Amino acid sequence: MKSAAAGAAALAAGAVPLAGPAAAAAADTPRAEPSDELRLWYRTPAADWERETLPIGSGALAASVFGTLASERLQFNEKTLWTGGPGARDGYDSGNWRSPRPDALADVRRRLDAETRLDPDTVTAALGQARTGYGAHQTFGDLRLDLPGGPDATPPDYRRTLDLRTALATVTYTHEGVAHRREYLASHPDGVLAGELTADRPGSITVTLRYTSPRADFTAAATGDRISVTGRLDDNGLRFEAQIRVRHTGGTLTAGTDGTLTVTGADRVSFVLAAGTDYADTHPHYRGADPHAAVTATVDRAAARDHAALRARHVRDHRTLLDRVALDIGQQTPADVPTDQLLQEYTGTGSAADRALEALFFQYGRYLLIASSRAGSLPANLQGGWNASTAPPWSADYHVNINLQMNYWLAEAANLAETTAPYDRFVAALRAPGERTAREMFGARGWVVHNETNPYGFTGVHDWATSFWFPEAAAWLTGQLYEHYRFGGSTDYLRTTAYPLMKSAAEFWLDTLRTDPRDGSLVVTPSYSPEHGDFTAGAAMSQQIVHDLLTNTLEAARTLGDRPAFRQQLADTLEKLDPGLRIGSWGQLQEWKTDLDSPTDDHRHVSHLFALHPGRQIEPGSRWADAAKVSLTARGDGGTGWSKAWKINFWARLRDGDHAHRMLAEQLRSSTLPNLWDTHPPFQIDGNFGATSGVVEMLLQSQHDVIEVLPALPSSWPDGSVRGLRARGGATVDIDWAAGRATRVVLTASRTRELTVRSTLFGERTVKATAGRRYVFD
Repeated sequence: MKSAAAGAAALAAGAVPLAGPAAAAAADTPRAEPSDELRLWYRTPAADWERETLPIGSGALAASVFGTLASERLQFNEKTLWTGGPGARDGYDSGNWRSPRPDALADVRRRLDAETRLDPDTVTAALGQARTGYGAHQTFGDLRLDLPGGPDATPPDYRRTLDLRTALATVTYTHEGVAHRREYLASHPDGVLAGELTADRPGSITVTLRYTSPRADFTAAATGDRISVTGRLDDNGLRFEAQIRVRHTGGTLTAGTDGTLTVTGADRVSFVLAAGTDYADTHPHYRGADPHAAVTATVDRAAARDHAALRARHVRDHRTLLDRVALDIGQQTPADVPTDQLLQEYTGTGSAADRALEALFFQYGRYLLIASSRAGSLPANLQGGWNASTAPPWSADYHVNINLQMNYWLAEAANLAETTAPYDRFVAALRAPGERTAREMFGARGWVVHNETNPYGFTGVHDWATSFWFPEAAAWLTGQLYEHYRFGGSTDYLRTTAYPLMKSAAEFWLDTLRTDPRDGSLVVTPSYSPEHGDFTAGAAMSQQIVHDLLTNTLEAARTLGDRPAFRQQLADTLEKLDPGLRIGSWGQLQEWKTDLDSPTDDHRHVSHLFALHPGRQIEPGSRWADAAKVSLTARGDGGTGWSKAWKINFWARLRDGDHAHRMLAEQLRSSTLPNLWDTHPPFQIDGNFGATSGVVEMLLQSQHDVIEVLPALPSSWPDGSVRGLRARGGATVDIDWAAGRATRVVLTASRTRELTVRSTLFGERTVKATAGRRYVFD
């Protein structure tokens, strides 16, 4: 794996290679910041779920910690507890047309050829239908810890804390001379929520544990040290179960006939909670085994370990991921300033306190993805996995016209590739229902999904005029799969996971692109720029997404040696495809093929800049980049939380670090809640993930197969360092900088191949890298 020739080439390029055990140890050793810089903390209990609770999660399970005094509230979720789908009270059709419409699509296309644009209501009347049985993510309920004799008012030393490095939520306070501490975690290795109550005076803990839910579809019973909650959702009959087991040191434990467990006079009390449903991601029935056996086995395994052992396993697992990346931008957390105050006092002017919040917000995005997306469950949804409602906004579903994709923009470059496993599985599960929609609605091969989907394979349409039609979503979804390959380089992954979905999505477009009578190019028709304007043929975003898909698929086909005839078909189609890039009358990148853009339009979507980010069609310094800048400037710095996050990425790709930072500051000032969740409003987690991605884009880019070091460093971060970012081609990158310029760059190669690196430190260098070796530029 290590060759003398590779080392000599690296030395000739000006890099110093490190090899052997020392290099391997350096690559594997977790790097971390001081823990105080990675804490959210507050002086009062949470009164508002959305704005103030602290989130913990294991991927499948999630909980929101209130830290209330007389009765602690732990609102919790299991990702698959969804109404709707097969068995839904109102029926379910996956969004496919309930009766044949043999000429509907052709008629809309003919009208667009003749009239060039149609209003959304007209197209919806022809192609949409009312949605039935779609469902929504459900709160599982609350675990309440009733603490009699607790303080009536918040004690002066009260603290509610979330430590991002350990993923532990704690509540501490003193009452009547006794120091109390509560600790909560959501363990991926053990599949449970766990908690422990301690006090510094023996016999001081008396607590009653009980389960509550806004639904009446359950029974709760207590026997021995166990509470069992079982039920079926009224809407679709989905079975669900949760079990809580309690352990205590000292005192007594009593099981109540009302389904409660009470511990009296204990020194220490701990609990574990497991939950599950009979959901399965298999089309068309989406049902699996009754959850009882799995939940029982999980909670019993966890209960066999003491809390210290659960904590150690959990922290080790979490830190293996979080500690891979460390960011130092000269932040200094002010002493004794809680997070809500830090946010309230944030100015965005580059003070050490401002930088502390920015660095915390960056790592919070990484923390939230770890907590909401681990192998074995569904991917992060619109709210990650945290949801206190039976009717959450937008069903807390999977919007695939940007939101689900944005959730994973950070995963590869921020060194959390493992978190994409649920995304991959979810996209793969959409293929079978998507093939039916493609066949019945379009008469096409391949697979398709429209604007939003659920865990039950909803790939068709509904009747909300400005958001029902987006067949490009499948193509966009496969982009993340190809990115995983570009970063990691596994041809096995490409062959078995990514390419089959990419090829099938490409076949859909090979069948459905149409020749535009205006100029003979191939276009998407009907086409709709998300949530904006009229239906047309060949809207910029539609064309850019299809261009991205066909480009990626052709590259992958060549890598894997797929049939020459198929490769030629892709190449020929790309040659004829309208690329979706046009410069309009005021120098803007056009959103539509016809020049319809208004310089006073400040719509939150900037969809026609897909080719800039997350796509790679637009290169920095090109005339297309200049036109994109004109469009982005006209749209302004406002918008929803996720929109501002996207603009951070756009400006970073335009190499304007100060404007990217301005958007980060705007997001923090006006689109971030006291618990640092992003708000649309309401709460949507994609803005958190998009902002973290944007910070990475400021520091490192590699979309054009050159590793660009500090491409968009803002002037407010003149000195600093970052450790552990990932680049396409297979490299982990560490960067030190001073006075706005790189002073040291270290690449650790994960693949044996050439890597081209560009920096103001040394210009452009190509390294013949060997997997496992480090290359130092200083």
